Amino acid sequence: MDKIDAKILTAIQKDCRIPIATLADKIGLSPSACHRRVKILESGGQIAGYVARLDPKALGYSIEIFMEITLTSQSEEAFDKFETAVKATPEISECYFMAGQADYLLRIVAKNVADYERIHRSALSRLPGVAHMQSNFTLRTVRPWRGYPVGENL
Repeated sequence: MDKIDAKILTAIQKDCRIPIATLADKIGLSPSACHRRVKILESGGQIAGYVARLDPKALGYSIEIFMEITLTSQSEEAFDKFETAVKATPEISECYFMAGQADYLLRIVAKNVADYERIHRSALSRLPGVAHMQSNFTLRTVRPWRGYPVGENL
């Protein structure tokens, strides 16, 4: 990856709907050369896909919860069962396997506290192999995710 690829990735990460002609002009390439580079970045896996970033508040979700999960067992089977259940639970937005005190970190959004209680009772409390759960409610987002740093070491 060179500096031009880094510029392309940075621009696409900010606006994945940017037209190739606009992107090419911004980067200083011809549209065909820019299109070719984008296709190479897609096939190489640097661009994993294109998604819209939704506003949870506009969708009616007023609270965000990060839940730390510790399992009763550290076996491969326990991890697999837990991860399979998490993947089948639509209320869980994200799940990370962690190093540290907790085994997993879950991100959950809810409409309000009553909705979170419903999610907790109907889905979270039924996850297999859980020894300990700790819910952490966000008060506000200081810095929202805006993408990955690209090309800082080029």
